[in-house]
Amino acid sequence: MAETTVAEVMAELAQLEDPKARAVNEKHGDDHGVNLGKLRAFAKRLKTQQDLARQLWATGDTAARLLALLICRPKAFESDELDAMVREARTPKVHDWLVNYVVKKSPHAEELRLAWSADPDPVVASAGWALTAERIAKKPEGLDLAGLLDVIETEMKDAPDRLQWAMNHCLAQIGIEHAEHRARALEIGERLEVLKDYPTSPGCTSPYAPVWITEMVRRQDDTTVA
Repeated sequence: MAETTVAEVMAELAQLEDPKARAVNEKHGDDHGVNLGKLRAFAKRLKTQQDLARQLWATGDTAARLLALLICRPKAFESDELDAMVREARTPKVHDWLVNYVVKKSPHAEELRLAWSADPDPVVASAGWALTAERIAKKPEGLDLAGLLDVIETEMKDAPDRLQWAMNHCLAQIGIEHAEHRARALEIGERLEVLKDYPTSPGCTSPYAPVWITEMVRRQDDTTVA
């Protein structure tokens, strides 16, 4: 399938369309009806095709964009291209996959993290905070964790949903990974009560920061003891 055309891909995506899947996805703000397992299988057949990925992204179709993010070459995008893409990625799943599957693997990730975190568009800012959460967990050197907690303490409670979620993730990561800031992270989470009542499936950890932090630290301690 080396020379697959956009028209061929769109035709196959149309065949994969499932009204029940669309109904479920639309509840989460995602306007497509393709089962993600089938989408991943399709991507596996296509393999990496950067030119096709760019063409699929340009269609504006959500399923096509998700497929594009699975077959693209993350390091091939320039920073201005990724910036334009994140501003176009308005559905939650496209935004999530773009940040996690592409931007995090890009050599421009840190440059974009700094630019996006202070962006007036809360969806763009949420991408910056998602990249910050990644750094807190994997490469915290040089980050002002106390300063981040100051911003979270001041702004998270009233932030729009997606930005609030990303800030909350940073709060939890600081509490989980950095014992010297744990007490303050727990206190901020308890006082702000962000996502305290978020419905959580059995066996899953609540995104409410105090519960999330406590549970992950307990698991780390169990691993250390074992």
